[in-house]
Amino acid sequence: MEKDVEILEKTVCYAGFFRMEHYRLRHRLFDGGWSPVLSRELFERGDAAAVLPYDPDLDQVVLIEQFRVGALSALDGPWLLEIVAGVVDHDETAEQVVQREALEEANCPVHALIPVCEYWVSPGGTSERISLFCGKVDASCADGIHGLADEGEDIRVFTMPFVDAMHGVQTGKINSASAIIALQWLALNRDDMRSRWGHPADP
Repeated sequence: MEKDVEILEKTVCYAGFFRMEHYRLRHRLFDGGWSPVLSRELFERGDAAAVLPYDPDLDQVVLIEQFRVGALSALDGPWLLEIVAGVVDHDETAEQVVQREALEEANCPVHALIPVCEYWVSPGGTSERISLFCGKVDASCADGIHGLADEGEDIRVFTMPFVDAMHGVQTGKINSASAIIALQWLALNRDDMRSRWGHPADP
């Protein structure tokens, strides 16, 4: 890749919980030439992992609701319906992250994991890449308010029948990317998951 992208200058604009970097670069064109020098900002978000907790016996998913500053302009307010997620630290695997976050955010142990996909969140401006999973859980004990106070988390947990969650996707009530992708994957693989995790598929 280095021969196809030439970084002329890299500057750290801000370094806090996240980083903002500025690049001057050029890249190979499809016709074999070079692009003009481009000026681009990059939100260095790092990798994250997310899991859709699913109970195959009850046919329910576990969702969380929390405040998101990026959704301040949302007509329904900046509290979004999401799935469990967290940032991948250097000494963690994506699987370890979702196991930990399921306990921290939902008090819901994950008993088995199936990889769904990895995707770039918004590669035009951020480096964030998410590893997405579906996790087997017991949804009967998932409720309450959770999260880490020292991280400013105030997370409401609740369960929802799978069909109601899909209705939420179709109507736009659920509008977080990871939740939409995970629920659509489950819609395609639900019978297989219920069979694999010990519950027969519906007739």
